[in-house]
Amino acid sequence: MQIWVDADACPGVIKEILFRAARRHELQLTLVANQMLRVPPSPHIRAVQVPGGFDVADGQIVEQTTPGDLVITADIPLAALVIAKGAFALNPRGELYSAENVRQALDMRNFMDSLRGSGVDTGGPPAFNHGDRQNFANQLDRFITRSRKAG
Repeated sequence: MQIWVDADACPGVIKEILFRAARRHELQLTLVANQMLRVPPSPHIRAVQVPGGFDVADGQIVEQTTPGDLVITADIPLAALVIAKGAFALNPRGELYSAENVRQALDMRNFMDSLRGSGVDTGGPPAFNHGDRQNFANQLDRFITRSRKAG
């Protein structure tokens, strides 16, 4: 299993959790972004810079992901694409997407997008907080533990 990170919008605190997990569990962690990223020196952690452009990083992640991999992203369409390939997706707030729930999340995203397109102020997501960080860390740990037992 490899972990891929849609890193352009991933909170720094989430990246730190991922760095620690990659070192502790000796998992390959790849951050993909259209800007240069600093990553700690480790044989398990690397950053890949892709050219700027709409969904270029997403395309790279979808192309490279294999079944059983985990993708960290808040981008629900990206989550749907990697799940269709047999991978898993976890958002930075700790919600694990699966084939069972990603369709509903995508439908809700599209509905909210259409509301915003018609001029309705839907507000934004709540501020990222300590509870989100803890939820992410717990969900990541559970996922890694399950993957190790299954493998």
